[in-house]
Amino acid sequence: MGSGSEELDIVGHILDSQVIEIWGWEIHLPTLELFGFSLPITKHVVMMWLASLLLIAILLPIARRKSLAPKGGLHNCVEAILIFIRDEVAIAQIGEKGVHFVPFLATLFCFILFCNLLGLIPFCSTATSNISVTASLAVVSFLTIHGSGMHHHGLLHYFKALVPPVPAWLFLPMLLIELIGHCAKPFSLAIRLFANMTAGHIVLLVLLSFIFIFKSLVVASASVLGAVAICLLEILVACIQAFVFTYLTAVFIGTAVASEH
Repeated sequence: MGSGSEELDIVGHILDSQVIEIWGWEIHLPTLELFGFSLPITKHVVMMWLASLLLIAILLPIARRKSLAPKGGLHNCVEAILIFIRDEVAIAQIGEKGVHFVPFLATLFCFILFCNLLGLIPFCSTATSNISVTASLAVVSFLTIHGSGMHHHGLLHYFKALVPPVPAWLFLPMLLIELIGHCAKPFSLAIRLFANMTAGHIVLLVLLSFIFIFKSLVVASASVLGAVAICLLEILVACIQAFVFTYLTAVFIGTAVASEH
């Protein structure tokens, strides 16, 4: 609700800002000055830091365990996720070489998952609903995909294989098409994650806005029930989108390092 008005600012709840609101309190985040550049600390940046801290706090102690036998429910859960990513994502899409990519893919999956789920906690926000965040993740995937291909095939052979054997007059158009295709892959990853994580919050806020629009007990009850259903669906969407981003990254890595490239 806007202060002193009956308007519900839906866009303001979705966009990034340097203010974190908790029970009416406003925490104003600072702006860092580094080498003459202004680096504002926003709530999405804080959410990414929190997701990173959760990754370190949960996964690092498990990784340091000397015993190979799982101990405790959390250890079992993490091991099941890692085995799934290794067998059904990395090896299935990349081949035996995919084992080397498990740490990257597992970190990518867990980071996106934590960022997605943090947005469902009151007073938190979804960092992956920011196109800058998803674009940065897509750039990391893009560099990993093509860096792996260059490392596996060699720099010269990798670039020579970008364009299939065609007549000389078709080489430049085919090169342009191939470059557009390679750039479209990370672009689609960024847009898919951003759009799905933003859409759920918009639907949730629209449902809750009906309470203030109609000011009816019946509508309010229906809105709350609908919001609970959307929240449950958002948990599923958060897991699915983290998996889809990781899975497609593995698919693109597999095509880059494949012998047929």
